[in-house]
Amino acid sequence: MTIFKEKLDEEFVTVSEAKAILADIEAERAVDEEREMRYELARAIEHANRFAVLDAEESRELVEELLELEKVDEPTAFKITDLLPQSRDELRAVFAQNRYSLSGDELDDILNIVAKYA
Repeated sequence: MTIFKEKLDEEFVTVSEAKAILADIEAERAVDEEREMRYELARAIEHANRFAVLDAEESRELVEELLELEKVDEPTAFKITDLLPQSRDELRAVFAQNRYSLSGDELDDILNIVAKYA
C-alpha cells in the first residue's frame, strides 16, 4: 500500500530560518512528555544547529540583498546565504550548475554583500 501526500505549498527558507522553525517545534514537543521526537526531526534540528551561522532575520536580509543582483535567482540566493562563500572559487562552485558564468566583478559584488553578514 502506498500513501501519497499532496504538496500544498512550497517556500524557500534559509538554514537559519529552518533552525528557528525547528526550535519552535522542539519546544512544542518538549511540553508534551508523551510525544517522542522522531529521528528525522532530531537530525534536522542537529543539522540546523550546526550549520546556521546567521540569525533568521539576518539571513533573510542577505537573501533580499542578493536578489537585487541581476544574475542571482531565488534558489541561488538561498544557497549563497546558507554557504556564505568567502572566495571566488567557493562562489563559482555555487554557480557551477548554471549555463552562464559570472565575471570577476560580478563575483566580487556578491562576495562584498556576503562579507557584510559573515
